[in-house]
Amino acid sequence: MYFVAVAALMFVLPVLSILAEWIAGSDAGLLFLVGKWFVFWAAGIRLLLAGFKQVLQPSFTAKSIFGIDDPDAEKLVTEIGCGNLAMGLIGTLSLLMPGWVAPAGLAGGLYLALAGVKHAMNRDRSAKESFAMVTDFAGAAILAVGVIARLA
Repeated sequence: MYFVAVAALMFVLPVLSILAEWIAGSDAGLLFLVGKWFVFWAAGIRLLLAGFKQVLQPSFTAKSIFGIDDPDAEKLVTEIGCGNLAMGLIGTLSLLMPGWVAPAGLAGGLYLALAGVKHAMNRDRSAKESFAMVTDFAGAAILAVGVIARLA
């Protein structure tokens, strides 16, 4: 379920949202829509849901993603979850406040890029961590394009 949820939030739902708005006759350019919908789904909903999961069930991230079976690690995962909740809320609200798209995309994209680097440094990463790494890097790259399009 983890792989399906992350793939949907990072790629499927943003692409479907872009297509739906474009087919509906939006006057916005493609890169504008990429920024809008990838920020909403990847930096908004994905981080918001990850934050809830990390705050409510920190052992999942500690054990399943990082392979750490230590209750003390859950304290750190909970703090990471609080940061994800904050960034995710801003990304989600960017749909209602278009001026927030670039800042939310910048913060979310930078977070995903740095998380991807950290995953890449772990040579003993699990399949879930490898998937998180790939989707983090891809999401960061797409968000960078969206943010640049918004600022240009």
